[in-house]
Amino acid sequence: MAALNTRNIKPALPPQGGTPPRVFEPSNTRRTHEGAPAAQISPEMALRRSVCACLLWEDTFYESGQDVAARITELAGQVPPTVLAQLAIDARSHLNLRHVPLLLCAVLARTGAGTRLVGDTIAQTIQRADELSEFLAVYARANGVEPKALKKKLSAQVKKGLAAAFAKFDRYALAKYFSPSGEAGQPIKGRDVMFLVHPKPRDAEQAALWKQLVAGEVKSADTWEVGLSAGPAEGVSKEQHKRDVFEGQLRDGKLGYLALLRNLRNMTEAGVDPSLVSSAILARRGARRVLPFRYVAAARAAPAMVPFLDPAMRAAVAKLPVLPGRTVVLVDVSGSMDAKISAKSDLSRIDAAAALAVMIHGDVRVYTFSNHLVALNNEVPQGLFGIRQIIESQPHQGTQLGSAVASLANLEMDRLIVITDEQSRDHVPEPRAARAYMINVAAYQNGVGYGERWTHLDGFSEQVIRWIHEFEALG
Repeated sequence: MAALNTRNIKPALPPQGGTPPRVFEPSNTRRTHEGAPAAQISPEMALRRSVCACLLWEDTFYESGQDVAARITELAGQVPPTVLAQLAIDARSHLNLRHVPLLLCAVLARTGAGTRLVGDTIAQTIQRADELSEFLAVYARANGVEPKALKKKLSAQVKKGLAAAFAKFDRYALAKYFSPSGEAGQPIKGRDVMFLVHPKPRDAEQAALWKQLVAGEVKSADTWEVGLSAGPAEGVSKEQHKRDVFEGQLRDGKLGYLALLRNLRNMTEAGVDPSLVSSAILARRGARRVLPFRYVAAARAAPAMVPFLDPAMRAAVAKLPVLPGRTVVLVDVSGSMDAKISAKSDLSRIDAAAALAVMIHGDVRVYTFSNHLVALNNEVPQGLFGIRQIIESQPHQGTQLGSAVASLANLEMDRLIVITDEQSRDHVPEPRAARAYMINVAAYQNGVGYGERWTHLDGFSEQVIRWIHEFEALG
């Protein structure tokens, strides 16, 4: 990507005159980690803010992954089972989270014990075959038992839910995750799930497949992982073998979009045919479940692919509804936003926030805040370069969210969208905009965007943008 032209970025002027925005004063002493007064919210709202941008058990800038998981478990026990069930389904189906929905289901097994809601929710939440065994691992951890002791701990409804989910997966899905190579090193295997829940096959073909699974005779699926682990044939170099595997997967359309983005560096280094790679990127087959910030990681790993990643990301934006009227977007670029999303990732909360910001299209003006408020030259940042503009707009230091919101108060706008981890250092006033949204991209305990005029959203999926459009369409 080209170097950022900082000459086009100027500090925004503070508002001149006018009545200051009305202040929302919380009636308690809760505070953000940076010290600003935080709102008192219901257990349901607190659960949503802890769940919707959470990668389970991953440490964050201010809180440990263990503390976040413990809080989720406690709050999940305080909301009605129907609310908990819907949140688990939404977190998996719409926000594309994998492990925290399983923890919600594990808590639901206790709070909704004896009802069909438990089994139905588990069956709907589990959408990949390996989530069967992952759920049991999460359930064991949440209940403080060893996986070997699960047989006496699973209720009838948990078993029914897992059995219904098990029956959804075909030979390829089971072979991908439950073949000897696919589940090597896993404490709970596919056959263990079968023995625990006793699913009923829908026909003779499925019954025969399950017998092979029990006997350990399911052959590994033709995946890139299996292909690479098989190793090169005699006389074939490792690089040639890697190239052959990836090119075969690309030609046959077997490489998932997330796997494609994650392996761009491997494919580039192995000399995979660039035309195959670029065609797959632009085709975006299976991209629906890819979170926006994944394009950022792919661009960093394989800069040569940016000319194809950028239009692919813009194509994703084009599928989102245009927000009518003028929108002002305020993006948090403070130091805490540099925290990694997970221990094994080089992606940060600021990547997630910036990626969301460039997905808002229409008549948009973008500002960033840390110690200062900075305007991006009244231009709409777009694509991967727009993300870089946002990230490099100013040093990542303090979190003066309140000052930034106050400074924007006199701008003409139809809506204000703030994308942040909500850990403000100063008091955050209520906005003047007719419609104002606080999008929280972290899982911290306390937040600030809950006054009378704020609409609060949690998560870093583009679904939050769709929600805003649908919410306004309903009037």
